[in-house]
Amino acid sequence: MNKAIKRTIAAIAVSAAAITMAGCAGSAGSSSTPESSNGATKSIKFVINGTLGDKSFFDSAQAGLKKIADSYGYKVQTVELGSERTKWQPGFEDAAAADDYDIFVAGTYDAVDFVSKLAPEHADKKFWLFDASADYKGVNGGCSNKCDNVYSITFKQNEGGYLAGYAAAGTLAAGTLPGAESSKKAGVIGAVEIPTISDFLVGFKAGFEAGGGSSSNVISQYIGGSVPFADAPRAKEIANSMYGQGAGIVWPVAGSSGFGVFESSLEQKRYTFGIDADQSQTLKSTEQRERVITSILKNVDAALLDAAKRDKTGSLPYGNTESLGLREGAVGYVDNAQYQKFVPQQVRDTVADVAKKIADGTVTVPSAF
Repeated sequence: MNKAIKRTIAAIAVSAAAITMAGCAGSAGSSSTPESSNGATKSIKFVINGTLGDKSFFDSAQAGLKKIADSYGYKVQTVELGSERTKWQPGFEDAAAADDYDIFVAGTYDAVDFVSKLAPEHADKKFWLFDASADYKGVNGGCSNKCDNVYSITFKQNEGGYLAGYAAAGTLAAGTLPGAESSKKAGVIGAVEIPTISDFLVGFKAGFEAGGGSSSNVISQYIGGSVPFADAPRAKEIANSMYGQGAGIVWPVAGSSGFGVFESSLEQKRYTFGIDADQSQTLKSTEQRERVITSILKNVDAALLDAAKRDKTGSLPYGNTESLGLREGAVGYVDNAQYQKFVPQQVRDTVADVAKKIADGTVTVPSAF
């Protein structure tokens, strides 16, 4: 990733991730409008294996696409397939078969097989896959054309997890959380045990220990089930248990399931971290927002906007995966009034220093990959 790309992503890293419209089409924000091969304005189709409204991951992607429409004139349509997994395959196939797009956008580990199979079948189209990498080698039967029409973006979420763990350990040791002054424990709730989610947990545990905490004081559990990213009641049940075991902070890494953790943090008068977007801003409940110490950012919006910029100039590296982290400004954490209220200055300074060392390669963060 070159310096120009880094600057582009960093400059837009904290976008308005709370946009939740089902589709959008903006007017061109530049002097030239991108055109498809037939001379028409390029169209992006965003297919979600879930729904908008998570106030984090998919909403961040939608915000990025809205910016693409506004800045570069692409037409954008969004298709929500819902949380029922049996509807995903036919939904992806139907969306790809319709000849009403130039670029097909999808995200998450669960979309890998769909995109890897569909991209070779629609070789005249382009595909962007975020938060996962296409099966370029055809290991699972996909990508018979080596997916040379697919651009994949992965994120170094372990780096964000490390900072979360470091900040959590330092804050708990300082005893600065009202109502949880004596707590030394933190919990992490993952949606499902897949490498991307486990990467957050691996980073968190390493950061927690590096920040002075004991790894034995990190409680972790996966939600599982048929809708792990949309099971707020189950996440709330797990959070209640973790707070009951003495956790002062519980961090959900589970999409809209995290709403259950935010409810629990308020009821139990404990604290939480947000995920993917600044959830001290995006949550509807003021009382819940006040329990969010910081949020670990995965700047999907910025990464997609950068992809559009390079697609427009013909420099987007289709047929390849780019992995983005702190160095590129693609992951990070929120340093706002809430963070400054609960996290002591010394801890904040140390976290900022560690972030710089991770970005320049001085500190290496373990990964689940």
